[in-house]
Amino acid sequence: MSRIASASGVPLVEAPARSGWLARVANYVELTKPRIVVLELVTVIVAAKLASPWGIDTWLLLHAVAGAAFVAASAGALNQWWEKAADAQMARTARRPLPAGRLVPFQVLVFGGITLVVGLAELLFLVHPLTAAVALATWLIYVFAYTPLKTRSPLNTAVGAVSGALPILIGWTATGAAVDIRALALVAVIFLWQFPHFMAIAWLHRADYARAGQQMLTVVDPTGLRAGAQALVGALALVPVSLVPALSPHAGSPAIYCGWAMLLGAAQVAAATMFLVCRNDQSARRLLRASLIYLPCWMALLLLVAV
Repeated sequence: MSRIASASGVPLVEAPARSGWLARVANYVELTKPRIVVLELVTVIVAAKLASPWGIDTWLLLHAVAGAAFVAASAGALNQWWEKAADAQMARTARRPLPAGRLVPFQVLVFGGITLVVGLAELLFLVHPLTAAVALATWLIYVFAYTPLKTRSPLNTAVGAVSGALPILIGWTATGAAVDIRALALVAVIFLWQFPHFMAIAWLHRADYARAGQQMLTVVDPTGLRAGAQALVGALALVPVSLVPALSPHAGSPAIYCGWAMLLGAAQVAAATMFLVCRNDQSARRLLRASLIYLPCWMALLLLVAV
């Protein structure tokens, strides 16, 4: 049995030890933060489709997705290696492979290094040098800027939002298309969307973050006023920026796209406003749900009517 310790060192739960190669694979998959990787790969695919409305070479797209997946996996693993002590202090992360003792730091470092090299090599030699450069920039920001900033400054959210938005350019540059205002608008949408999304998460897990010494805005300002303001500003800015893709010469139904994009944006603004006013768990969950609905709906809308 393996023990999960609380912040005071008292075991919280008893978990059965995992063994066998399937369990080992599962531990390495968990290191990659698979939900984040899947979201990044969806943005890569959507961006590639928007950059080449007349079609993209299937093998090229597969290599772009695979290379991006390896780089993202490396970033997730090294983020967990860096934060192993903090993860052990938080209830929602204490069961991760490192704090739970299912993997050791050296294994994580080797895994992170191998996946980085494989991913960058695939993007460099089989996709496009610029795509590899964007992926490397994303990795560097996430691992060496966002991760250490989490214990130093609430600016970590803004820095993390940059690395979260750049995968759009991985998909876009993979097609060989020039980075224009449409590409930058897509990056801006993903960047701004992260503020209401992560402010809601920061509020819901504020006690965990405080216990681990992570300087989220909800820890620095326990009233939640600044977090609520950032969430609302991000949601408001998102509305006009999300309309820019309708300017594409290939846009099929710009009026329909703008109408639905404004409706999606207004719903998120309403949820962010309620969070700013109420600043409680219920309003934070409502904002989190709104953000989780917004992104896939917006991407589907892009593919359906704005290509």
